[in-house]
Amino acid sequence: MARQKKKPRSSGSTIALNKKATHDYFIEDRYEAGLSLQGWEVKSLRDGRVQLSESYVFVRDGEVSLIGCHISPLLSASTHIHPAPMRARKLLLNRAEINKLSSAVDRKGFTVVPLALYWKHGRAKLEIGLAKGRKDHDKRALIKDRDWQRDKQRLMRDRG
Repeated sequence: MARQKKKPRSSGSTIALNKKATHDYFIEDRYEAGLSLQGWEVKSLRDGRVQLSESYVFVRDGEVSLIGCHISPLLSASTHIHPAPMRARKLLLNRAEINKLSSAVDRKGFTVVPLALYWKHGRAKLEIGLAKGRKDHDKRALIKDRDWQRDKQRLMRDRG
């Protein structure tokens, strides 16, 4: 009997997305960072109980931290653990990436925002982006362009 081929993983490995970040910021660079988590946090991530919308990344003293990320504890968590859903979580990056981020954040207008949280080879990874803030008129132009692209596709489909 022949071996069955492994099915490629679908996008089911995505835990959480921060859609608001791509609307509010121009994303210049993207980095993949590991997360330093406790056991109950990993179990909650597997259950999908996380929110990235109000979180941000802080670079200080050669360390990068995720602040404001809410991971809700499971009800079946152990009784001897007192979970802190909003604690600061250390991000795992190499020294060159940390230096790039810290020098870019020191420049005016740049910030680091979390974009997506996902599983990769059984480990939780966070995609962070080096971003510059958008003005209101930039957001309006983006929405207008997106609507025009959608209308253009609709017109081409109806004619064809």
